[in-house]
Amino acid sequence: MNFNTALLHINNPCEKSTGATLTPIYQVSAFAQESAEQLENVFNNRAPGFAYSRISNPTIASFENRMCGIEKGIGAVACSSGMAAVTMSLLNILQAGDEVIASAGLFGGTIDLFSDLEAFGITTRFVKHVTAEEVEPLINERTKAVFAELIGNPSLEIVDLEKISKLVHSQGIPLIIDSTTATPYLINPADFGADIIVHSTSKYINGGGNSISGVIIDSGNFKWEKIPKLEKYRKFGKFAYIASLRNGIWRNVGGCLAPINAFMNSVGMETLGLRMERCCENALALAEFFESIDGISVNYPALPSNANFPLCQRLFGGKGGAIVTIRAGSKERAFRLINGLKLATNATNIGDVRTLVIHAESTIYAHSSDEQKQNAGVFEDTIRISVGIEDINDLKDDFGKAIENL
Repeated sequence: MNFNTALLHINNPCEKSTGATLTPIYQVSAFAQESAEQLENVFNNRAPGFAYSRISNPTIASFENRMCGIEKGIGAVACSSGMAAVTMSLLNILQAGDEVIASAGLFGGTIDLFSDLEAFGITTRFVKHVTAEEVEPLINERTKAVFAELIGNPSLEIVDLEKISKLVHSQGIPLIIDSTTATPYLINPADFGADIIVHSTSKYINGGGNSISGVIIDSGNFKWEKIPKLEKYRKFGKFAYIASLRNGIWRNVGGCLAPINAFMNSVGMETLGLRMERCCENALALAEFFESIDGISVNYPALPSNANFPLCQRLFGGKGGAIVTIRAGSKERAFRLINGLKLATNATNIGDVRTLVIHAESTIYAHSSDEQKQNAGVFEDTIRISVGIEDINDLKDDFGKAIENL
């Protein structure tokens, strides 16, 4: 199937009992079984069925299956937020004494998470760029994962998946990729060597800015024999990671997704291809518009002048995603530009159908050090723009007038 067809039909059968074309909202806490024996079997994974929505729910399971299908995985687990998904993807395989190698240019919340993991004896070794050249010297016997954002948020730096996966796999280390900003529309990371794919589905998958959620997808390509944390799940073979996640840290922490949010994501993901096509077109046109304006510098991977342009062409077919960042010259000018916008909304999210702007340095990177901000491409005059589906001429006019009024 081509992409837009797959969004509608892969792993999305009609409900057998009712014929519903979309799994409805099972907004319940618990599910009754006909006998105590049957409930015991369901509860202990010896029979199919549902017992308690923290553990599994038909609406959530439907969403997980559809995400698994469009990311070409073998299993998926939905979480209460994108940060919960990042956290669970790591804690599923890490324990005290382990190390993870990660990009220094990560989203501010993820950087904060790695600081929190230090209290549990887990060390993060940061590299400025997730390349084979920078990662290889840091690998040792304690390294249990390499983590990166496929397209940095908001640095927009692109990871060369093929090269880095080849290196880490040669050392028996899994590659965990946050593909939120790329989306399955641009790329299936599993095709290029990613082992675990994470999405904040609050963003582009949902598309309407109405639900907080995340998902973890296992590509099924990694052999988990060398990960001590998964020892008791090795009997499940390539399903060891998902079996451990669903029966261990994810289940016990309780970071489950609400059925209503799973339903809203299932509705939203059906238009992902159409939205991303429009958002990418708008983002490129807006970036080209900014290039022509004195006093404004622009960062967008699909611009030929951008350092990430070759990787953008090779991995994404020339589409650069839906985020553009600009520098206005000073914090004062950045604030005045944001305050002068009439259509673009000043809000801390990405992936909405409407265009959103934010001054990253004073908000989502407020807890980061100056060095961490610089590594992430965040400066006092940086504005992150999550480009929506509005008519491009209206967006150009909105930003153009705000810049003129500076």
